[in-house]
Amino acid sequence: MLPNDELTLLIKSKYPVIFVESIDEEYVVSELRQIASQLGLIFYQWSVTTGLQRGYKDGPYYQTGDPEKMLKTALSLIKSDRSESGLFVLKDFDKHLEDSVILRLFKDWVNLIKNTKNTIVIVSPQYNLPKDIEPEAAHIVGGYPDEKEIASVLKGTFNDLIQNEKGRVSLTVDEIQKIIKSLKGLSVQQIRNVIHQCFADDRLIDIKDLNTIESYKKKQFDQEGLLEFCITEEKANIANFENLKRWLNERKESFIETTSSLPSPRGVLLMGVQGCGKSLAVKAIAKELALPLYRLDIGRLYSQYIGQTEQNLRKALATIDKLSPLCLWIDEIEKGFAASAGESDGGVSQRVLGTFLTWMQERKSTSFLAATANDIYRLPPEFLRKGRFDEIFFVDLPDEEIRRSLFMIHLKKRGLNPEKFDCRLLAERSADFSGAEIEQAIISALYRASSKKEPVSNDLILEQILSTKPLSMLKEEEITSLREWAKERTIPA
Repeated sequence: MLPNDELTLLIKSKYPVIFVESIDEEYVVSELRQIASQLGLIFYQWSVTTGLQRGYKDGPYYQTGDPEKMLKTALSLIKSDRSESGLFVLKDFDKHLEDSVILRLFKDWVNLIKNTKNTIVIVSPQYNLPKDIEPEAAHIVGGYPDEKEIASVLKGTFNDLIQNEKGRVSLTVDEIQKIIKSLKGLSVQQIRNVIHQCFADDRLIDIKDLNTIESYKKKQFDQEGLLEFCITEEKANIANFENLKRWLNERKESFIETTSSLPSPRGVLLMGVQGCGKSLAVKAIAKELALPLYRLDIGRLYSQYIGQTEQNLRKALATIDKLSPLCLWIDEIEKGFAASAGESDGGVSQRVLGTFLTWMQERKSTSFLAATANDIYRLPPEFLRKGRFDEIFFVDLPDEEIRRSLFMIHLKKRGLNPEKFDCRLLAERSADFSGAEIEQAIISALYRASSKKEPVSNDLILEQILSTKPLSMLKEEEITSLREWAKERTIPA
């Protein structure tokens, strides 16, 4: 439901107080003015600098810049003419409710308009209401322009840059749509600011500016540094994961196309052997879904102060909702939400787990959760039931053909021609190696070649393979147990 529709519904439902938490005051007030006109309500607006005004052309009522006099004036307006109903928009009024006289007058006003068509709307950048007002109030976060309005702002901004700044815009229709999606959650002024920032770098607006926009959004919303913006990865750079790629292809249209009747996928859990490409696969998932990728640092949530950890999580989840649509990456999720009775930390871990599980189940934002895990036995069983994740994929050690592909990918990545190497022989000799171990063998061979002042060769890579004891050998029992567990319970990635 769009904020406009939700506001209209709340006003029609005769809520006496609605709190709109938004930094885009101008946009919200404009929307409320339109709603008042549609519902046949008299539009009033107030701020401490302008006083109480009827409509937007009339002058203010006498001395109503003072909150106490404004409240008395509003009470007299309601009492003097019960036949007329109004929509009263108060800017930053929550800050004045700390005064006991103001609070008492406000409560009198609220009691007077209950079950009438009169509504008070408080617009402020941060939600803050006294406890005795909260039960009477509805709370909305947002009030930001939708995609259609963002497109209109972009069109005007682009025209200004082209005509007045002699700049260029090089975007296809699909790329413009990606830019629009990435700008959701920003105010009109913030949209203009970040587009001008993108333009200032090279006097050009193109698809590369998506990274600038996402970095700008993170700076605006993530003041605590709990979220890290990550670069995504092309799926062509990842060997195998055929089942995961097919799963994504079947569902990405319902995620990207908002008019689809199918529900959007909510997330996947990638579990398996360390070093086999789970993190790389998450980057490819974000790329495939055309979503910005943010990594939640679970370790930074925890604090020594009572209640701070839970507050940090709530802030992080609120930030994710504001930044959406996005792909949220939680790496090694079992370390942040390990199965525990919570006795050692006073129940903090259990409260954090409960809050996160509720968000996973009830979230309304367009966010896709991609989590990775190495140790399934430390993961709480609540994560594994259907409904938390759409699917659980198991990432196993690569077979010989996939190892051959991995050697080719990592050689290309370092500017080497794979055709000059016997990748099939390298794959045969590296049985039970993970992708990370294959990459490290090539890197070690490059160092050896550099020290010998000679080009890297097949023999140097083979030498590194033979001198490496893979994790599958060092932790054979644990990996065998993990593979047995996954055989009947997960889908091979």
